[in-house]
Amino acid sequence: MIVHSLIDSVSIEGVSVALPTQRVPVSSFYPLFGEDVVDKFSDVTGVNSYHRSIPQQTAADLGFEAALDLISKSDVDTDEIKYLVFVTQKPDFRVPSTAFHLHQRLKLKEDCLCFDLNLACSGFVYGLQVVSSLLQNAGKGKALLITGDTSHRTFSPVDRTLIMLFGDSGTATLIGNDPASEQMHFALRTNGEKFKSIITPSGAYRNRNAPVERVEWNDGIERSDYDTHMKGMDVFSFSITDVPRLLKDFMASLDTTPDDYDCFALHQANVYILKQIARKLKMSMEKIPIALDRFGNNSSNSIPLVLADHFGGQNQGEKRIMMSGFGAGLSWACCDIHLSTKVIHPIIFTDKFFSPV
Repeated sequence: MIVHSLIDSVSIEGVSVALPTQRVPVSSFYPLFGEDVVDKFSDVTGVNSYHRSIPQQTAADLGFEAALDLISKSDVDTDEIKYLVFVTQKPDFRVPSTAFHLHQRLKLKEDCLCFDLNLACSGFVYGLQVVSSLLQNAGKGKALLITGDTSHRTFSPVDRTLIMLFGDSGTATLIGNDPASEQMHFALRTNGEKFKSIITPSGAYRNRNAPVERVEWNDGIERSDYDTHMKGMDVFSFSITDVPRLLKDFMASLDTTPDDYDCFALHQANVYILKQIARKLKMSMEKIPIALDRFGNNSSNSIPLVLADHFGGQNQGEKRIMMSGFGAGLSWACCDIHLSTKVIHPIIFTDKFFSPV
């Protein structure tokens, strides 16, 4: 049994992605972790480099620049945007939702619904399901789905399992009503029993008096409870078991097979996990585009980033795409969608940030 939703008369009208200009090769960690450790990490994960934001640049800044790029290239009247959803785990503020600041920066009209979704690697598919449902119910208007993350902001700088894995980026996706569009199908799952698998225990309103000093944990890495911690084996097992199981269940419910799809746009967790998913689905890796080798794991941005890297600036016609995001929660989701590649724009690079006058 899966939570399956169907969306009619709604389509993606544009996708833009923004990355910081600073490229960080993982080899730059040789002095800190040693050449053998870094090379083994790169061999297992497939990550050779990623892009890192400057200190002043937030996840919202990257999402904002992606939105500006999208609006300029989509020729959309911003007065038509009735929904703005921002997906992030690194908001600008505790209160209010960062979506309100983005609403102000983008000069959107008051007649617009705004909120944040606190989701990580499953966030793009969840966000797309939410805004598409809102649009379907409204029957008119457009929605802006913005994702952004600067995951490294809560990593211990000596955590070799995370600090070399995650990159920073922001994305913007324009969704609109389209009676001629193909149906979108979504399936979503959650396992709250595993909420500690990826967690930043302190820094909000529980565990408020945890020590800030980093101490050595059982794995030999120094962290505090204000640093994000990932139980690697739990997440690995989840990624190569629950995720392909959902994809199989979903395709069975749709009476499709991997042969029915032009592309599988999967969350770029690491290349070994992607190979295991492909093996369990009995499909070729040729259908799974890879961006993590140059950009790392980009949390909720992974799916639009891999689409922009693979199709950006090229018109390869309409593709039937299976998307899947999975991560913190634990949370995982997939989506069957028809997407015109001509609306996917090339990646832009920027270090711009909001500076109040």
